[in-house]
Amino acid sequence: MDYNAINTVTAALKALLEAALDPLGTGVQHVFVGPLDDTAGDKLNLHLFLYRLAVNADLRSTDHIVASATPNQPPTIYRSSLPLDLYYLLTVSTKGSTDELGDLTILGQAMQALNDAPVLSGASVKNETARITLDPVGTDEMSRVWTLFPTANYRTSVVYLVSPVWIDPAVPQTVGTPVVEEPHLVGVLGD
Repeated sequence: MDYNAINTVTAALKALLEAALDPLGTGVQHVFVGPLDDTAGDKLNLHLFLYRLAVNADLRSTDHIVASATPNQPPTIYRSSLPLDLYYLLTVSTKGSTDELGDLTILGQAMQALNDAPVLSGASVKNETARITLDPVGTDEMSRVWTLFPTANYRTSVVYLVSPVWIDPAVPQTVGTPVVEEPHLVGVLGD
């Protein structure tokens, strides 16, 4: 992907959650993308907040090979791509709902959707593949995240890791054609 990879993956994750919470496709928005204390999200059921980005150390020295969409075309190879791990906080609305059981049901629906479709792939993520994994963060890390929002009431939350998300260089590495014959001559040189 390009410089817009983080935005693309976040939009695809939001669309997946929206489809789970609006199975009839009524177009009602349920997921707010942004910080927990943003009042623009008060009317929606879930907050999706990208709270941490990290370089995926295991993939840092790996070439990013992207298969061609056209048959019989060589793949595109990106060297020096930036593989990222994106950490999202998924929480029920901080609007101060009095229906805690209903909010937990909505969170359960979202978790079920992410468990049922644990991979983002296809056109929504520019034919890349990123895995969605429930990240079992401890109470210390969760407390640190919530201290970023002193005006927001704590709500039940879970963290999801989406990885890898590639930010490729603007220009791919050119790949030469394969060697089909070796032009070296073997034998004794004459005097």
